[in-house]
Amino acid sequence: MNLSPVAAAASEAELASRLRLAVTRLARRLRTQLPGELSPSQLATLSSVERLGPLTLGELSSAERVKPPTMTKIVSCLEEQGLVSRTVDRSDRRVARVEATSEGLRFLDHSRRQKDAYLAERLRSLDPDDRAALERAAGVLERLLEDS
Repeated sequence: MNLSPVAAAASEAELASRLRLAVTRLARRLRTQLPGELSPSQLATLSSVERLGPLTLGELSSAERVKPPTMTKIVSCLEEQGLVSRTVDRSDRRVARVEATSEGLRFLDHSRRQKDAYLAERLRSLDPDDRAALERAAGVLERLLEDS
């Protein structure tokens, strides 16, 4: 059955809306698995520092798409909690690089294990066909995000 261009656009818009809402709700549920630990911005920043290695505040601001003063506040909070540290760049003493501490890495590992366990428990309640559909959907979502 072929849809008219108007109907196809409406269908795509409805799918986009449903996906946005489902992904947002899932992210919110996953965040509640470690209530009060870190704000979403702090957790995203810590994850970026771990993934991308030691970064300057400017590089981190660009990676997280926030303004430098905002990143300075986020990093300061993470530093106060012992999750990141700043070290002076050896080649340019005016530059400081932010990197995850061993405590920060342990925090991320614990956070991920908690969230994975929650999600795995929810997945176990689904029938095999639904789990297979979600496995395919995960691949599609990963491809969708590759160019972002």
